[in-house]
Amino acid sequence: MEDNKLNIPLTEVRKTSIMRTEDEKAELLKRLRRIEGQVRGIQRMIEQDRYCVDILVQVSAITAALKKVGYHLLEDHTRGCVSNAVAQGEGQEVIEELMKVIQQFSKS
Repeated sequence: MEDNKLNIPLTEVRKTSIMRTEDEKAELLKRLRRIEGQVRGIQRMIEQDRYCVDILVQVSAITAALKKVGYHLLEDHTRGCVSNAVAQGEGQEVIEELMKVIQQFSKS
C-alpha cells in the first residue's frame, strides 16, 4: 500500500454494521463523563493559578484516559465492523479505512 493513500483524510460517513450494546455505550459514556470532569478540573486549576506541574500531570491523565477510550473503540471496530465486512466479502475497502484510522490514531 502506498503511503499517500494513508494520508487521505477520512470523510465518508459509514453506517456501522454492528451496533454497541447499551452496556457498552454506558461504559464509554461513563468514561467520557469522567474525562469531561477532569477537563473541568484543569480549567479550575488554571483559574486558581495552580502549579504548572500539577496541571501537566492532570493533562497527562486525561490524554491517557482518551487513548484508552480510543483503543477500546478501535478494538470494537476491528472485532465487529471490520470482521463482519471481511466475512461479507467487503474486506479490502474496510481494511484500507482501518489502516487510515490506525495511522491517524497513532499520530496522537
